[in-house]
Amino acid sequence: METKQLIEQIKLKKSFLCIGLDVDIDKIPSHLLEETDPVFAFNKAIIDATHHLAVAYKPNIAFYEAYGIKGWQSLKKTIDYINEKYPELFTIADAKRGDIGNTSTMYAKAFFEDLNFDSVTIAPYMGKDSVEPFLAFKNKHTILLALTSNEGAFDFQTKDVEGVPLYQKVLQTSKSYKNSENLMYVVGATKATYLKEIRNIIPESFLLVPGVGAQGGSLDEVCKYGKTQNIGLLINSSRGIIYASKDENFAQKAAGKAKELQQQMAAYL
Repeated sequence: METKQLIEQIKLKKSFLCIGLDVDIDKIPSHLLEETDPVFAFNKAIIDATHHLAVAYKPNIAFYEAYGIKGWQSLKKTIDYINEKYPELFTIADAKRGDIGNTSTMYAKAFFEDLNFDSVTIAPYMGKDSVEPFLAFKNKHTILLALTSNEGAFDFQTKDVEGVPLYQKVLQTSKSYKNSENLMYVVGATKATYLKEIRNIIPESFLLVPGVGAQGGSLDEVCKYGKTQNIGLLINSSRGIIYASKDENFAQKAAGKAKELQQQMAAYL
């Protein structure tokens, strides 16, 4: 998907909501356990109930890999369902991959060709030759971890490197990568005050922003410092939406939570 198509969806739906499909089988409604594929049944219900409120979906790959081949099959069924029924939606493989060239190319093929995701999250620690293989794919996006929302982010990401915080060094350096126009970045909502400096370096790039809601991040703060003319934000919410209820009406409850966020977002459009 091209960035302009994502922007069109944001304007059309008055939303920049990304819903994280981080499915823990112990947390889904018990009646779904009778299904042949409980994880896919859960995802399908959530997607059908919320697709008009969200512009993106982000399965965290660990939640599928944990269940072995069955989990991978659930993931493929989920992404195939989105691509076939709701092709206007932007899809993110939250895989946090990153390795040397040939290995990165194989990771990219797995997510971009076999599963046909629009984007994948990448750890930049190994540098240019671990990132550029992902950027080589046309109309696909690489979402670089820049400044994350977890407590351990301060272990490395904010440390000075030649007088510059490491996360800023990552942002600056990534702009020199081949096909860098296909880059997006992860910036945690709990780091909203850093967004002013981040926007000085990457003024127009899309940011994937986890941490609003359950982790304590503020939508207002993120929009204040991070919003661009084309919004430039994908605000992710996972647990706060998909686990809104364990009853049989779980999908409708999830839609209610998604609607609350969408209505807040509409005010910024």
